[in-house]
Amino acid sequence: MNHIRNFCIIAHIDHGKSTLADRLLEYTKTIQITEGQMLDNMELERERGITIKSHAIQMEYKARNGETYILNLIDTPGHVDFSYEVSRSIAACEGALLVVDATQGVQAQTISNLYMAIDHDLEIIPVINKIDMPNAMPDEVEDEIVDLIGCDRQDIIRASGKTGEGVEEILEAVVARIPHPTGTVEKPAQALIFDSIFNSFRGIIVLCKVVNGVIKKGEKVKFFNTGMDYVADEVGVLKMDMVPKNELQAGEVGYIISGIKTATEVKVGDTVTSVANPCSKAIEGFMEVKPMVFAGVYPIDPNDYESLRASLEKLQLNDASLTFSPESSVALGFGFRCGFLGLLHMEIIQERLDREFNMDVITTVPNVSYMVYDKQGNAKEVHNPSGLPEQTMIDHIEEPYIRASIITSSAFIGPIMKLCLDKRGELINQEYVSGNRIELHFMIPLGEIVIDFYDKLKSISKGYASFDYHIDSFRPSKLAKLDILLNGEPVDALSTLTHESNAVAFGRRMCEKLKELIPRQQFDIAIQAAIGAKIVARETVKQVRKDVTAKCYGGDVSRKRKLLEKQKQGKKRMKQVGNVQVPQKAFLAVLKLD
Repeated sequence: MNHIRNFCIIAHIDHGKSTLADRLLEYTKTIQITEGQMLDNMELERERGITIKSHAIQMEYKARNGETYILNLIDTPGHVDFSYEVSRSIAACEGALLVVDATQGVQAQTISNLYMAIDHDLEIIPVINKIDMPNAMPDEVEDEIVDLIGCDRQDIIRASGKTGEGVEEILEAVVARIPHPTGTVEKPAQALIFDSIFNSFRGIIVLCKVVNGVIKKGEKVKFFNTGMDYVADEVGVLKMDMVPKNELQAGEVGYIISGIKTATEVKVGDTVTSVANPCSKAIEGFMEVKPMVFAGVYPIDPNDYESLRASLEKLQLNDASLTFSPESSVALGFGFRCGFLGLLHMEIIQERLDREFNMDVITTVPNVSYMVYDKQGNAKEVHNPSGLPEQTMIDHIEEPYIRASIITSSAFIGPIMKLCLDKRGELINQEYVSGNRIELHFMIPLGEIVIDFYDKLKSISKGYASFDYHIDSFRPSKLAKLDILLNGEPVDALSTLTHESNAVAFGRRMCEKLKELIPRQQFDIAIQAAIGAKIVARETVKQVRKDVTAKCYGGDVSRKRKLLEKQKQGKKRMKQVGNVQVPQKAFLAVLKLD
C-alpha cells in the first residue's frame, strides 16, 4: 500500500486539466497519445472543452529513487452542475493537483472545489499551467495561490500541458508529498463508489475505491444505501482498458461488474461491502442527488413519443442524475417532465438527444421546484406551474435560494452588483482575492438565474467573471402564476411562476414577443397575460382580410355594407372553430427574453 497514490485534479473550466492529464499518461507510458484529450472521449466534451463524465485511470511511474509507484488519477468534471460528483471523486483521493491557468489566475470554481478538498484533508499540490503562453503572468498567479492556500513559493510547480514542461516535477511531487492510502486489509470490506459507467453488454460498471478490506472476484457484495446484493462477476483496475484481477485490496481504485441493469440501483457515494463479512457503517458523505431545474421535453412529432422514452432511458443509464416522468400538455401533446442538475446539464442532455438519438424535441421554459403550503399546513413540492393548487387554497410558497460566489476584476463590480440586485439577490460580503480581483457572495433565488443569468454575467464582465453556486435553503417568497391566454384559452406550456414585482413587466414582454412570432390568421388573435383572473397585458394579432368590396364600383353604400357584414359573420364562425398554432420559435424566444 505504501506504493499507491490516489489523486485528482481540481481546476476551473478550460484551465487545461484534461491536456495535463494526457501529458501525465504519456510520460508514464500508460498510453500512446493519438489525439488530444484522451480521457474526454465524448464528442460533446471535445467540442465544448469541458469534462462531463469523470474518469479514472491507473499509471505506473518509476520515481527517481528507483521505486515503482502505482498512481491512480481520478478525473473530475469541471462544471458547477456536477459538484456532488466532484465531492465523491475528492473523497476517494488522498491528494489533489490544484491547476491554475497562468493567463487567467484563480477562478470561482477552483476556489469552491479547493475548499471541498481541504474539508476532506487532502494534500494540495499547486500547479501553474500554460506557462508557455505569450500572455502568461506566472508571478502574479503565484502571488494569488500563496494568498489562497498559504503555501511556500517553492512548492508551486510551473508546467505546460502543451509542451510537457514540468510534468516530471508533478509526478515526483505526487510521490513525495501525497500520503499513501490508510486502511487495512484485515477489516471488513468497505469501498466508496465515485462513479458508474454503462456498458450495453455488461450492465453497469461500478468504479470504486476500496477503503478497507478486500473485494474478491465471485463473492457476493452488498450496496449499503440501496440494500441490494449482487455477485461481483469481475473486479479489476482501470488502465486505458479494464484489466481484470482476482481481488481489489484496501487503497486500490478499480471497478466491479455485477450485471446490474438499472441505473437507479447504483448511487454515486454509496458504500459497497461483502455479504459474508459486512462493515458496520457506510462511508460518510452520501446523499441523493436532487435535480434542481425542471423542464418539459416534448417530441415535435407526436409519433416519436415512445422513441423519446427509450432515448431518455438510455441516457439515464449513462447519467443517473437525470430524472423524468410522463406529462401531457394541451399545446404540445404527450412528453416528459425532466429534472436536471442545472442549466449546463439540461443543455448537454438536449444536445445528446439530438446527436446520439436523432430526436427533435421542444423544451419548455425551465423552472425550479417550489414548496407550496396550503391553509392546513400541508407541504407539496411543485415542479410545474400547472401543478399549482388554486390561489385561494395557498397559504404561502417557498422557493430555493442559492449562495453564489462571483470572482471578477474590480472594474466590473458596479454592473455585476446591479445584475444580482435586479435578480432579487442580497449581497452577503465581498473580499479582495488579490490585486484588483474581488470575490462577491450573494444569496439569489435559483429561479432567477435559471434562464439567462450566466449569459448576462459573461457579457457585462466581457467574459472575465467566473460564477459558482451551491443550493442553500428554501425561503418564503411572494410568487404569482402568470398565464398566457390565446383567444381566452390558456397555453399551459407558456405559463410561468414569477415574483409579483416582475410579473406585469414580464407578461407585457411575453405578449409583445408572441405578437411578433404568431402568424396572422383569418381572424383576430387576442394574446393576454393573466395573473389569476386579472388580465395584466394584451396584444392583438390583426386578421388577414380579403378586400370583398373591390368589385363594387360606385352604387349605393348599402351594397358594400352588406358584403362586409357577410364577411364579419364568416370571421365570427371561423373564430369559434379556428385554433391558434403556437410555432416552436415562440417557445424558444420566451427562453431568450431579456
